[in-house]
Amino acid sequence: MSILMVTGIEGARNCAETVGAQLGMEIEVAEGRKAALTALRRREFAAVVVDETTAECDPASAEAIWEHAGLAIPLQINFALAGAARLVREIRAGLHRREREQLLARRAAAAAIEAELKSTVAGLLLHSQLALNGGEVPAPVADKLRVVADLAGNLRQKLNAPLGTGGENAA
Repeated sequence: MSILMVTGIEGARNCAETVGAQLGMEIEVAEGRKAALTALRRREFAAVVVDETTAECDPASAEAIWEHAGLAIPLQINFALAGAARLVREIRAGLHRREREQLLARRAAAAAIEAELKSTVAGLLLHSQLALNGGEVPAPVADKLRVVADLAGNLRQKLNAPLGTGGENAA
């Protein structure tokens, strides 16, 4: 992925080259709102870094850039005061925050899916057992219900087992 820097400051391209080399990423420079929005329509970025001066002078433009940034990490930095080293630190910190947030979101989604699956399996197991205990189920259907109940029971055991004991149910 690449990074979009939005600034009209002189020497921005040199700074972008330095930052890009240190991060090992491509840095695209947009000199204003129109160029930034065009770049954001053209492709996705890992981060969008807007010069604080640009954002303060034209808040509507900055807001339009943030709205079109998609999943990019939004960063606002004063390019006149910050050197390349600070830009690198801020961008790295933003990208690390993004990775942590994505990891937490994946874990939460996996936990929600696991809980839903456990509930469904428990319901399937209960209904199968109730149908079998009712006694009025034809033999071929009872055989199939026993197979379903056994499969549901095995799946439930695997879902309830801790990681590393055959129940690898989380990423």
